[in-house]
Amino acid sequence: MRYLGSRLLGMLIVMALVAVMVFALTRAASGDPVAVLLGDQASAEDIVRVRQQYGLDRPLVVQFGYWVKELAQGNLGQSIFLQRPVTQALWERAEPTLWLALMAVSVATLIGVPCGVVSAVFRGRWIDQCFTGLAMLGASIPSFWLGLVLMQVFAVSLGWFPVSGYGDPGAPLLERLRHLVLPALVLGLLNSALIIRFTRASMLDVLDEDYVRTARAKGLAEGTVVLKHGLRNALVPIVTVIGLTIALMIGGAVVTETVFGLPGVGNLVVSAVLRRDYPVIQGALLVVAMVYVLINVLVDLLYLWVDPRVKY
Repeated sequence: MRYLGSRLLGMLIVMALVAVMVFALTRAASGDPVAVLLGDQASAEDIVRVRQQYGLDRPLVVQFGYWVKELAQGNLGQSIFLQRPVTQALWERAEPTLWLALMAVSVATLIGVPCGVVSAVFRGRWIDQCFTGLAMLGASIPSFWLGLVLMQVFAVSLGWFPVSGYGDPGAPLLERLRHLVLPALVLGLLNSALIIRFTRASMLDVLDEDYVRTARAKGLAEGTVVLKHGLRNALVPIVTVIGLTIALMIGGAVVTETVFGLPGVGNLVVSAVLRRDYPVIQGALLVVAMVYVLINVLVDLLYLWVDPRVKY
């Protein structure tokens, strides 16, 4: 409980720093959201009136204090362009982003962990060289290029999957998830490279330990030695990188969502940046930072289950 309390306190400090940085960076960006909202034909009087309406004419310290007061009440603010609460706008866009992140992490884990284990067991051989090269290739390929290639092959040429979009709002869940197969493959293939490298490095450290050699000397099957004595003791760094991958996918799938036309949080943030919609930018970045911090805390707590030695 003392450890959990210290992590929660640290989380509050991190979120406070994130709030300050997000507010400062959005205000430092060039452009006036009111001018973008009203267009080129708006008069100076109209711009002044709308700026007063949204409180943008007040000093930055006053604006920040008002925003923090709203955050304390659970309110992320009101979107300037969407004319509805930021919480509602994020909630409407959360489903495709969350499903995309879960599917992509599943693909990355199913590829990265087995390939990393096999690469470590057969290190120096041709299969190790193949998986290492695959990891380097995955880390080098741009996500937008891979997305366009998969779209051309599997959507346009073969017609197996939809080209873009997320389906009709009333469509069944399986139909909407079908639209996420290609984006999930893009993110999963690219992020599996990092998992392969971490799994391989962690397994190489464990397979050289004395207890692994003792298990082999006792005549245990190689599969039991690798999975029970090797992989189980190498899970801590692997779980760490998988947790960080989930957080990065939730906040960093902007390019993939844009390529496939997904109405997710990333697409919403891009639109908000182009429109200088300060409340949406601030709210989205704050929520993504909160998710990132929570996943880090959950990963730390998961260490206790993965490796009981951590609690000592």
